[in-house]
Order: sequence, then C-alpha cells, then structure tokens
Amino acid sequence: MKKTNLELLTDENDISLNGYTEQDIGEDHMFTGLDTPMRADAFSISDTEKKEKIAILFKEIMNVLGLDLTDDSLKGTPKRVAKMYVEEIFSGLNPENMPKIALFDNKYQYNQMLVEKNITFYSNCEHHFVPIIGKAHVSYISSGKVIGLSKLNRIVQHFAKRPQVQERLTNQIANELKTILNTEDVAVIIDAKHLCVSSRGIKDETSATVTSYYGGAFKTQAKITELQNYLKD
Repeated sequence: MKKTNLELLTDENDISLNGYTEQDIGEDHMFTGLDTPMRADAFSISDTEKKEKIAILFKEIMNVLGLDLTDDSLKGTPKRVAKMYVEEIFSGLNPENMPKIALFDNKYQYNQMLVEKNITFYSNCEHHFVPIIGKAHVSYISSGKVIGLSKLNRIVQHFAKRPQVQERLTNQIANELKTILNTEDVAVIIDAKHLCVSSRGIKDETSATVTSYYGGAFKTQAKITELQNYLKD
C-alpha cells in the first residue's frame, strides 16, 4: 500500500544514524563531517532558476501556515525570501562566490602572529535554519606571504553564509587559511549565540558557544596565552 505524505515524513524523521535519530542529531547540534553536505548536482541549475523554485516552494509554506498571500505586505515575500537565500545568507554554498585572494611578500619581515579580532558574522543553524550571530578571531604567522586584512573578514563571511554548525565553520575557516597561506600556523576562535538555543527549545538567552582551532605554532601553551591576551578587551 502506498504510504501517505505524513507516513513518509514520519519514516524520514525516524532514520537512525549510529544509534541517534535525525531528531536527536538536530537537537544536540552534532555534525557529520568537515565539508558542508552538498549533493553532486547542487549547481546543475542557475541561481535564477533556484530563486524561481524557492519562491514557489516558500509560497506553499506560507499557504500551509494559513497566511493571506493577497495581502500587500505578504505577496512579495516568497520572492524576497528566495533572493535572500540565494544571493545573501546562503551565497557561501556556491564556490564561485569564494572571495578572490591575493597574497603579498612579507616585505616587513613581520614574523610574529597577526590577529584580526571581533569579525562580526551572521550564519544560520543547519538544524533549524535560524540565525547564529557571533564574532570570529583569526590569527596566523606568515610563512613568507601575507594576506590583505579585509580578505580575512571575507573568508569568514563566505563560510558563514551557508547552513552551518559552529564546529564545522571554525574548521572550514582554518583549513582555507592554511591552504591560502601555505602554513599550519593558523588559529581561529569563534564566540557565537545560537537562536535555536535562545529563541526556541531550551530558550536560554544568556549562553554562548565558543569553538577554537589551533594549528602549528599555536598548539603551544605560550602562543595560546599570547593570542588570548590579544583578544582581551
């Protein structure tokens, strides 16, 4: 007998992964790998087509919720959401949007850590699609090349603009910097608030989540302490 949509949805939510259901994983903010989960055909259609399809689907969500799409305030919402998803808050899914990075010789012979702190970012939790709001602190020690300061911000923003888990975001930023700068001497610290924690579920408005990556020279306690001293307000 053919299953109803409700039965299929129930089956999907009951899938077990290593003893955990998808519901468990979503609530506990676990993640399955360092790469953002993407289908092989993720870019088989253009951004224009994606926006058209998302607008249709989001209109249906609004209909199911009982909203009146003939209202002047709501009738343009599906297209606005579609444009926002593709061009703004999830633009980091498309590798073509990776910022172009130029490296320069370290002519100043500055061989100590460089720290770019308090990089404000906005991301979205991949479990509930609600905002993650935080600050990233990025540091590296030059191996002979340096990167423009604004490009550090742009790298953070690129990886933030996709459905994310904070642990993955931290590692993606660090791995990209290691590749670009050809050095293991990279550190990334992220301090963020998750609206899936503060606005729903447990509704804890005061807690924050801190994640870190220390590579190369930053694995020593002396360098960690030095970096943390720079980050003090």
